[in-house]
Amino acid sequence: MSRIHIVSLLMFSCAMTSLAGCGDNASTATTNNTAEPETTVTETAVSVYAAALDNPLRPEADKSRDAARKPAEVLEFIGIAPGMTVLDMFTGGGWYSEIIAHVVGPGGQVYAHSNEAYKNFVGDALEERFADGRVPQVSILMAENNTLALEENSLDAVMMGLSFHDMYHEDVENGWPLLDGVAFLAELKKGLKPGGIVGIIDHRAAAGAPPETGDSLHRIDPALVIANMEAAGFVFEAESDLLANPDDDLTKTVFTPDIRGKTDRFILRFRNPG
Repeated sequence: MSRIHIVSLLMFSCAMTSLAGCGDNASTATTNNTAEPETTVTETAVSVYAAALDNPLRPEADKSRDAARKPAEVLEFIGIAPGMTVLDMFTGGGWYSEIIAHVVGPGGQVYAHSNEAYKNFVGDALEERFADGRVPQVSILMAENNTLALEENSLDAVMMGLSFHDMYHEDVENGWPLLDGVAFLAELKKGLKPGGIVGIIDHRAAAGAPPETGDSLHRIDPALVIANMEAAGFVFEAESDLLANPDDDLTKTVFTPDIRGKTDRFILRFRNPG
């Protein structure tokens, strides 16, 4: 950042014979002027995250969700950066995939993952969002539960938004067989480059809540997420409370009308040590 320093200088009337010593006498000079404090003017650049939210390609309906979901702050915390290749798991309608794409820029790549169960839930929203190459760095990746196959060391980051708890959810009738969590996390680790990032956002369950809460309430205890990820070989780095809501009743399902969209959410960052 360039800095411009504006300093007010005191003007003194010095005897001509003592001109060279004027600076030394400044502290004893008497004047009616008061020295002004130094002021620093800093030129601030727009962050890549703020620029992503302001991208003119984004639909206005998407922008209406920014205040509650704080995607700029979330992606900065997770560490998504320009030029990255990112897998957005269980992206739903692609809201986060598009923002990530604007962060990684034309030199990056985003794989927006979905499956038939999510497609049944959101309809054609994902395909319509990215139709005709509207956001050219996004590719849709369809893979059903327990069939995900990633190229080794191909990803810089994986994003899981409100979906980790679904490892404990089962609804075969609607296309959601129980996910083999151990195999799934092993596949993510295989696909990540050494040093790659996993960012996880999810609905908080009460401390000590059993895994089955992921099925019954669609919530999960962050301690359970950390335990699973560390067992899979990932290193836990940090947690953020950006999306915390202490007024959330953790005994309610996330689809309860008075709390839907306002749940207490945690954000975790993990690293693939290689």
